Amino acid sequence: MDGKLFLVSTPIGNLEDITLRALNILKSVDLIAAEDTRHTRQLLSHFDIHAKLESCHAFNEHSKVDNLIEFVKAGHSLALVSDAGTPSVADPGFLLVRSALAAGIEPVVIPGVSALTFSVTASALPVDKFAFWGFAPVKPGKRGKFFARILADGRTGFFFESPFRIGRTLNELAALSPDSKVAVIREATKIHEEILRGSAAELAALKRDWKGEIVVGVHPAEANSNEDNE
Repeated sequence: MDGKLFLVSTPIGNLEDITLRALNILKSVDLIAAEDTRHTRQLLSHFDIHAKLESCHAFNEHSKVDNLIEFVKAGHSLALVSDAGTPSVADPGFLLVRSALAAGIEPVVIPGVSALTFSVTASALPVDKFAFWGFAPVKPGKRGKFFARILADGRTGFFFESPFRIGRTLNELAALSPDSKVAVIREATKIHEEILRGSAAELAALKRDWKGEIVVGVHPAEANSNEDNE
């Protein structure tokens, strides 16, 4: 019997966002590899799923991959989940997928919610073309280059940011391009969901305490001008 590898998307906040297909897979597999077993156990408990769990996160993924591939090759079914959202999208998953393909195993993707796709839709920015830049760097020099690349790219860019640095981020964007359009998507699908939209200068002027998980969308001012001319 051939084993199966499933990449399962899980809710980013509201548990009702999980798909029926995802629930059926999580109920049926022999093992779930989870970014954080404690987090995933809460999800499984909510839906009365009793599955075997094993950790697979950014700090042990390299050492876990070979054993997980052998598990699938032995005829077992394995589901990979991240804490929230879709595996491999700024979360563990790429190494396992690459190794699976090298071993002749075609992963089965179980689609679902993602903080990125939620933000692309909610931003109200032009997204006929867009880029995802991952997490904003922490070090000052790298941050400046990071924001400059997004603004020079011409497409709407999205990135993840910490609530402890978002105020600084908005100030940096405003200093580089005050008229660029910005959307801040905070706590998507959760109780305190909030979406703020405006120019970089307008959002930088906000004085507040930031909390929760944040995605930032930026549409460069130069792109705005080009669209107006067209």
